[in-house]
Amino acid sequence: MLFLFIFVKTKKHFMYEIIKQIHSGWAYVSFLLLVIAVVNSIIGLISKKEYTPTDKKMGLYALGAIHTQAVIGFIIYFVSPLGLSGFSMSDSALRLTSMEHPLMNVLGVVLMTVGWVKHKKRTASESKFKTVAIYYGLALVFFISRIPWNLWF
Repeated sequence: MLFLFIFVKTKKHFMYEIIKQIHSGWAYVSFLLLVIAVVNSIIGLISKKEYTPTDKKMGLYALGAIHTQAVIGFIIYFVSPLGLSGFSMSDSALRLTSMEHPLMNVLGVVLMTVGWVKHKKRTASESKFKTVAIYYGLALVFFISRIPWNLWF
């Protein structure tokens, strides 16, 4: 019985470490796609170019990558020893991983989703670029503000 307990405990820790590495690695991909989408929207807005299917794909890929990152993050939150560990407000590192990082990232994902829906309803290219630039840009600021930098590098 003791062997089974140790095996399950070790396997859970191993699973957590793998998911954490996936979450960290996928963050680079999703962050890069989001930056590309924001920069593309700003360039499209400033240059007054026509909104093309390529521009739409850039925004959609960023949205999909961020949603995937959020799903991985939710899995980590519920299997991590740091996620549901009591919300200690006095410990800044614990507060960051258990409350601030998840909250700001959920708000960022919501902003991106709202921006995507609003941009689809626009007809003019300028308003499409502007909507994506504002909502995705704000989401990018939210994400950057609560990245646990000491755990990321």
